[in-house]
Amino acid sequence: MKTVADLEGAKLVSVQSGLDPVAEKYAIGITPAVLDLIDRNDPADPMALQFVPSTAELHTTAEERDDPIGDLSHSPVEGIVHRYPDRVLLKAVHVCPVYCRFCFRREMVGPQGLGTLTSAELDVAMDYIADHTEIWEVILTGGDPLVLSPRRLAGLMERLAKIEHVKIVRFHTRVPVVEPERIDAEMVAALTSSGKTTYLAVHANHPREFSPAARAAFKTLVEGGVVLVSQSVLLRGVNDDVETLAALMRGFVENRIKPYYLHHPDLAPGTSHFRIGIEEGQKLVAALRGRISGLCQPTYVLDIPGGYGKADIGAATVSAGDGCFRVRDWQGEEHAYPPG
Repeated sequence: MKTVADLEGAKLVSVQSGLDPVAEKYAIGITPAVLDLIDRNDPADPMALQFVPSTAELHTTAEERDDPIGDLSHSPVEGIVHRYPDRVLLKAVHVCPVYCRFCFRREMVGPQGLGTLTSAELDVAMDYIADHTEIWEVILTGGDPLVLSPRRLAGLMERLAKIEHVKIVRFHTRVPVVEPERIDAEMVAALTSSGKTTYLAVHANHPREFSPAARAAFKTLVEGGVVLVSQSVLLRGVNDDVETLAALMRGFVENRIKPYYLHHPDLAPGTSHFRIGIEEGQKLVAALRGRISGLCQPTYVLDIPGGYGKADIGAATVSAGDGCFRVRDWQGEEHAYPPG
């Protein structure tokens, strides 16, 4: 479902919901798998909060920005983000099977977004990767790269296979959770066709997302030779309590997915209702220590606004003062958060 009328028909929102201005600004997408996870009798349902639009998205705070993590300032050619020396993002497509209401690229994705790279743009992006021998890892993101057909994914992987200095190919995706039927032998063959080591970062934020179909998709990927890691976003009303976080991280490990990143929410427009304070997040992450196995511990990170990269904010890279934090980036420079 992709329209306000669809949501009204499914009784996910009331008629006269006032969501038309939201739909005009930000894409809507809910798959049948996600619809099955939503408890329509719970007004605070964590699945609905993630995927069903709200008029709260029309409120933009002063610190929010269209490009909250600075992708565009590190994009030397269309489709490439080169923020760190040894790895690049390859954004081949800017559409998703679902549209998360907290998405940090919400200004860029969806039918009104940047679209799919043209053949010529993809050629330039691939040439950039081939010309920069320091690039060890290519991370396919977007949008969601697994909305592409296995044939098109295999074509991308075959091109990367010819670039000797690229050793790792990583995919960031929601598909195994929100559209698990796409994960089959043909898809796995495409993901692994380059001969490189293939990693896949599974995005899930609540233990209810581990449906039987999602668990089967994870099994297919792992047994097909794909290494799985996790990424989650710490979201108010969804997973901002230690019991839910513990169940989420255990769920990953039970499905042979190594917990990787727990993101502090980015400063995307219209997302302030999802953000918790850094100190609150630090307390939650600290509470996981000792409560759950070391196998289950994620790294709590903040993407520093302005394109300065990720900081581990569960560690000593953060200091508070005057109602603001000083966050140290990977090069040792300090930045104010939230930015002035």
